Amino acid sequence: MTLEDHKDLIIDWNMSPAEAVTLYLEWGNNSWHADHLPVRSKDDFSNYFLVDTWGAEPVVRLIQRNSEEAIELAELPLPAILREEFVEEYGNLKGVFEPTEQIKDWLKARLEN
Repeated sequence: MTLEDHKDLIIDWNMSPAEAVTLYLEWGNNSWHADHLPVRSKDDFSNYFLVDTWGAEPVVRLIQRNSEEAIELAELPLPAILREEFVEEYGNLKGVFEPTEQIKDWLKARLEN
């Protein structure tokens, strides 16, 4: 599926991959920052973006996570300028990262069109 297929989803723009793991998978399901309500069942979920750098080039993934699974809803290549800025900031680190503000702005614009 493409990003355009998910325009009606509610995106948690403040959810990072680390916060998602803490909230849905670890003992820390108590949100002491009060940013997110505690998860009460598998029906509680979040839709959020992450940047995956495990491959040859960083890609953005739209993820839907609950306490049982994480489903990849869409994958997008980064435009060259955003990819360069991301690599400049994070170097060649491998992992999953919260999108930068510039990447979030780009994604919001794509969802609005």
